[in-house]
Amino acid sequence: MCILSFYKPGIAPDLEALRDGAAANPHGHGYAVVADDRIVVGRGLDAEAVITEFAATRARFADQPALFHSRLATHGVINDQNCHPFAVGGDVRTVLAHNGILPEIVHPQLDDPRSDTRVAAEDFLPHEPFGPLDSWAGRARLETWLAGDKMVLLTVDPRYKHTAYLFNEHHGYWSHEGIWYSNLSHLWRHSPSPARPGEYFTDYCDCCGHVDDERLGPHCTACGFCDHCWREFPHCECEFLTGTDRYGDLSFSDVA
Repeated sequence: MCILSFYKPGIAPDLEALRDGAAANPHGHGYAVVADDRIVVGRGLDAEAVITEFAATRARFADQPALFHSRLATHGVINDQNCHPFAVGGDVRTVLAHNGILPEIVHPQLDDPRSDTRVAAEDFLPHEPFGPLDSWAGRARLETWLAGDKMVLLTVDPRYKHTAYLFNEHHGYWSHEGIWYSNLSHLWRHSPSPARPGEYFTDYCDCCGHVDDERLGPHCTACGFCDHCWREFPHCECEFLTGTDRYGDLSFSDVA
C-alpha cells in the first residue's frame, strides 16, 4: 500500500502516526523538507532513524512544506535507492513521492531493480507527458493517469509557480492536526482491529475505516481495499474475487 503524508508550512509531524505507518509499511522510509533554496532529503530502511532525522530537519525548517513516505514494496527491490522521494529527472531541486501502483508503462523491466515510482520520476515524468503541471489541463491529465493513486511533488525550481503540489488530494485524508495522509494505515494501532498485512478482519476496513459486519472475504465493500495483501482497488494481487487465493483453494465462506 505505502503511506504518504504531506505537511503545509507550520504543521508539525505526528511522530507516533509516522511510526505506526512505518510499522504497517516496513520496506523503506524517506522524507523531503523544503529548506529555503534547496530540498533536504533523507531515506533509509531503519524507520526510527529516518523518523528521528525527519523530525529534527522539520523543526529547523518548520515554515516550509514537507513530506514523509513509508513503503510497502510492489515493484523493485527493497533497498535505500528505492525509498521515496525521488529526484525528477535527476534534478535535486524537484522531488516526488507516490502512494499506489502506477500504470504499466512505468513498471520496471525484469532486469531493472527500480520501483515503478522511481522509473516514473527518472525516465517518464521529466518529459512532461501530460503538459505543464502548473496548467489545469496538465494537472488534470496527471491525476487521471494516476487514477486512485496519490502523489506529492516538492520543488525549488523557479520554473514552477508553487513549491508544493498535491495530486489527487481528494483520495487522501486531512487529520485534525492539518496533516494530509494518503490512507489510514498510520492508524492501525488505534483501530478496533489492529490488522497487519495478511491478517484481515471482516468488520473493519483499515484503509477507509468502513464498518461492515456482513462483509465476506478481505475486500472492503466501500472502497475495495484488500486486507489480505494491503493493496488498494483495483490493484489487489489476490484471487479472492474468484473464490480462491494464491495459497490454495479457499471460498469466501472459508475466510469470512
